[in-house]
Amino acid sequence: MDIKIKSPAFVPGGKIPGKYTCDGMDISPPLIWTSGPEGTKTFALICDDPDAPMGTWVHWILFNLSADIIELRENVPPERELERGAKQGMNDFRKIGYGGPCPPGGIHRYYFKLYALDTEINLEAGTTKSELLKAMEDHILAEGQLMGRYERG
Repeated sequence: MDIKIKSPAFVPGGKIPGKYTCDGMDISPPLIWTSGPEGTKTFALICDDPDAPMGTWVHWILFNLSADIIELRENVPPERELERGAKQGMNDFRKIGYGGPCPPGGIHRYYFKLYALDTEINLEAGTTKSELLKAMEDHILAEGQLMGRYERG
């Protein structure tokens, strides 16, 4: 089963508005998704850029979002723990929470990947993408992704 994820801020494959990048306010965009399948306990979100010169660059890690949450408003605060037990990981800017697109050159793609999980992830806030992916193994019920693009002007 696939989860449909979208943003009122940009169309799939479209340009991410500057407000959500290092050239603007550098706040997270709003996201909305469909419910997970039966058995979903939590959601996890990973945003990364596979076009970064040094390899895939992680922009955001969010996990243990309650299964009844189907949207994030823009500007999720950069706090280790959010309401209702959600936690944020360490991005490749070495910060907790969202770090917006800031490509050194050219057009880059940014994937917001959402995972429906059959468990709560037993990791501390500040975890890395690789640690989260390992903890999610064999627990993914469904997933979806939204891709946006950005090029610095």
